[in-house]
Amino acid sequence: MSGITRLPRLPRLPRLPLLLSLVFAALLGGCTQAPHAQREVLHFWAMGREGLVAARLVQGFEKLHPDIRVEVQQLPWTAAHAKLLTAYAGDTTPDVAQMGNTWIPEMAALRAIVPLDSYIAGSHIVTPSDYFPGIWTSNVIHGKAYGVPWYVDTRLIFYRKDILAAAGFDHAPTSWAGWERMLAAIKARAKPGDWAALLPLNEFEPLVSLALEQPGSFLRDGDQYGNFESPQFEAALRFYLGFFRNGYAPRLDDTQIASVPIEFARGHYAFYISGPWMIREFERQMPAAAWGDWATAPLPGPSGAASNSGIAGGASLVIFRNSRHKAAAWKLIEYLSRPAVQDEFHRLTGDLPPRRSTWARPDIASDPYAVAFRTQLEHARAVPKIAEYEQIVQEMQTIAARAAWGKLSVAQAAAEMNQRTNAILSERRWILRHGGLR
Repeated sequence: MSGITRLPRLPRLPRLPLLLSLVFAALLGGCTQAPHAQREVLHFWAMGREGLVAARLVQGFEKLHPDIRVEVQQLPWTAAHAKLLTAYAGDTTPDVAQMGNTWIPEMAALRAIVPLDSYIAGSHIVTPSDYFPGIWTSNVIHGKAYGVPWYVDTRLIFYRKDILAAAGFDHAPTSWAGWERMLAAIKARAKPGDWAALLPLNEFEPLVSLALEQPGSFLRDGDQYGNFESPQFEAALRFYLGFFRNGYAPRLDDTQIASVPIEFARGHYAFYISGPWMIREFERQMPAAAWGDWATAPLPGPSGAASNSGIAGGASLVIFRNSRHKAAAWKLIEYLSRPAVQDEFHRLTGDLPPRRSTWARPDIASDPYAVAFRTQLEHARAVPKIAEYEQIVQEMQTIAARAAWGKLSVAQAAAEMNQRTNAILSERRWILRHGGLR
């Protein structure tokens, strides 16, 4: 027997019924995986911290729509504009994106994004009448809505209540004349190194905010020419320059200030113009002992509260023309526009909601620092809706800074703003004369 080689024992084949059941189970398993593999994929680009929060918010959307998967890509604000233009040139745009309101006119002119009017008309969630009018209007180009506001921004005053009280005032200013009286009184009591206000010279938003409180616009003739030499803009510029010429504010850029909240807490400044994100910064950086000393108030108007307005800014949600998933993209925009979702978005970011119904929710309605923003948003105005807007206001602020240093008069500064703006808009005028941009 030792010379006999044993063959390995062959495994027994399963009986036919068992084999069929195994095959059926495998097929069934494949069927259960197919829906996951075939889910519609949406590409959503969002900027800054909002991009991080968006990745969290879309989890709720995916639960409601298990057939849709959302891939969120976060872009830094500093690179977002160039990234969007590069994607447009290379036909690699996402399906839906967060977009700063001042970028929408440019993307609409390029036909990179689509009008949303038909989607809005059929929606039971996105109701234009519930949005602050200036914010909604900022998305409307030539009568068509290209975006749905996601969060809003307007600039108003942060102020030290205790410093005003020491100067003899028990309320925030409501008019330019009243504000100037407060500034003069605070300056008269200020210690060396302390100032009545802080308006960084490299920020254009304070001057634009004051200009928008005047009738008309700083552009004219269909946004083809500058209107900086109008009496209304020159009045705003004169009031703005008075902060520096009267010694109410230091001639500084924001890069020369280590921390505005800390400097504010130390009493170095009594007034500061900024946006809603500063609420969180003040709460985070200010010592707890100083929390009761500051408040927010609407930007004072030229002739009182009735003339208060300011910038209607923020970011909106858009759908790109090249998207093959526009219906799904609209579902995502509707979901992110729900008041409950916007309320959660506010809790996570501090961004302000664009809908009045969201402001009625307890979380934001009880925020004492947000109330002033709610008041101002009813009157905030859209900035000129042209692709050249940011270039124009940067030039405007550069010239205003020179005037703040005493190198230009009000009339000279206004004339130079017009000259530079008209040069920037020369190409726009040529295109309009030849039937473009309609």
